[in-house]
Amino acid sequence: MSLKDPNLVNTQCPKRVAIVIANSAVSTTTGWPVGFWWSELAHPYFEFTEKGYVVELFSLNGGKCEADAMSDPNDASGYSATDLISQGFIHTEKLRSLVDNTRPVSELNVADFDALVVAGGQAPMFTFEKAADLQNKFVEFYESGKVTSALCHGTAILRYAKLSNGEYLAKGKTVTGFANVEEDFADNAVWEYGLLSRDKHVMPWRIEDELKKLGANYVQAGLWRGFAIRDGNLITGQQNFSGAETAKAIIEALGE
Repeated sequence: MSLKDPNLVNTQCPKRVAIVIANSAVSTTTGWPVGFWWSELAHPYFEFTEKGYVVELFSLNGGKCEADAMSDPNDASGYSATDLISQGFIHTEKLRSLVDNTRPVSELNVADFDALVVAGGQAPMFTFEKAADLQNKFVEFYESGKVTSALCHGTAILRYAKLSNGEYLAKGKTVTGFANVEEDFADNAVWEYGLLSRDKHVMPWRIEDELKKLGANYVQAGLWRGFAIRDGNLITGQQNFSGAETAKAIIEALGE
């Protein structure tokens, strides 16, 4: 490799990425336990570490986090059974232990990292409204010019993040996130299997609708298609199949 090769990693000063995953919560719409989504942690982690990056895990409260059941390749539903990257992460003790020992977002020092990723899962839809520390850190990353990213329902952070001038960070930005067609699919699935009455929805509100209300240019690639979009130093990923795409967009933005 030449020294100008953009894929050459500087082992003396590797890029550092903070990934925020959700602590456990209880859905106010279904009553189910909710958490983070495995692929939205494991797939970006794989892409970053393949490039030699240093990755640290944070959560709103710190400590042990739990994943949404259907994101586990070993879940009886079989929904994520083909997710071998998450399977490998789960069964590698050193990596699995990271999920049990996350640092609280309040301890996240923006100066220590080159990029931030806020992963999704169902819990962010119920916990990010009051997550002042995360809202502030997300804006601090963005306003400092560092790569600032959210993925799937992790883009819920954009409903609350306001710039120092009082305007919503998402206003006027081209973004993506969990799409209405995907929310429809999820609702229809739980209705079909009798897991939820048809007068109830899985989510209390919808990413696509709310971001549009804030003045964002919301875009998506279609049902369950991996997709990420960059607008300046803001990068967003559509849903749980978009972890690798989001990470690759971040790597490109970082120049390595």
